[in-house]
Amino acid sequence: MSATDRARVQKRELPLTISKELCAGRTYIVTGANVGLGLEASRHLVGVGAGKVIMAVRNLEAGEAAKEDIVASTGIEGVAEVWHLDLSSYSSVRAFATKATESLERIDAIIENAAVAGSGTKAEGHHLTLTVNVISTFLLAMLLLPKLRLDSAKFGYYPRLSIVTSGTGLDLGDYWAKIAEDPIVNMDEDGELGMKSYPASKMMEILAVREIARLLPVARGGVIINSINPGLCETTLSRNAPEAFKTSLKELLGQCGRTAECGSRTLLAGAVAGEDSHGSYMDDCVPSE
Repeated sequence: MSATDRARVQKRELPLTISKELCAGRTYIVTGANVGLGLEASRHLVGVGAGKVIMAVRNLEAGEAAKEDIVASTGIEGVAEVWHLDLSSYSSVRAFATKATESLERIDAIIENAAVAGSGTKAEGHHLTLTVNVISTFLLAMLLLPKLRLDSAKFGYYPRLSIVTSGTGLDLGDYWAKIAEDPIVNMDEDGELGMKSYPASKMMEILAVREIARLLPVARGGVIINSINPGLCETTLSRNAPEAFKTSLKELLGQCGRTAECGSRTLLAGAVAGEDSHGSYMDDCVPSE
């Protein structure tokens, strides 16, 4: 079944798996938190009593506006914090990780939601989609993993590391064979990459999560690592895509798309999922494979 076919039958109502009992007083990091899924996930976390929600954003002005929107809708101040994170810059990723490691007492879950699609520009010598969605996303994960493991041992719980991916990553077919031997190099050399860059990056995320989880079982690492498919949602992700694609996507969204709030529930499910989600691809808020 293709991503389009899966979207046509996706659930448009999902459970809210977080609660005050699970989240009160805890600390969460959400990347790409000023719009769409990240904003709605942050809003939910603040609303259920999280102690601290770090909204990681590239544009600080937009991030502050998003924070004020959360305060207005929840009536809760002093929980959400806006931190700068530009995934197109490795130095920004390192600075963010250093700040989080040194200034946060604990991290209960990291939701890596920030991503780009449909851009042909480059950053740090690679396709922007590859740099943001894969290299910087996992650079941040690896830089924060030691902190998560220390917190696990210190506080006696399993922090979650959730990578937001996409069902489009399951549909590459023969294209994956072109880049499988060395995905990063081959994606950079492929002049026909085009709109395949986004699903290719998402497949790489799914495979990377599985491999990291295999190398670091929960019993040894103390961290639950999973990947999340939010489904087809009404967000601004495709803003840089060709007009023809945006037109067809708009039609599909009207037929079966999830709201950003509904889609955010999949992110939250990953942030509180159990050990059975370790290394898994979560779909409709549950581990699917």
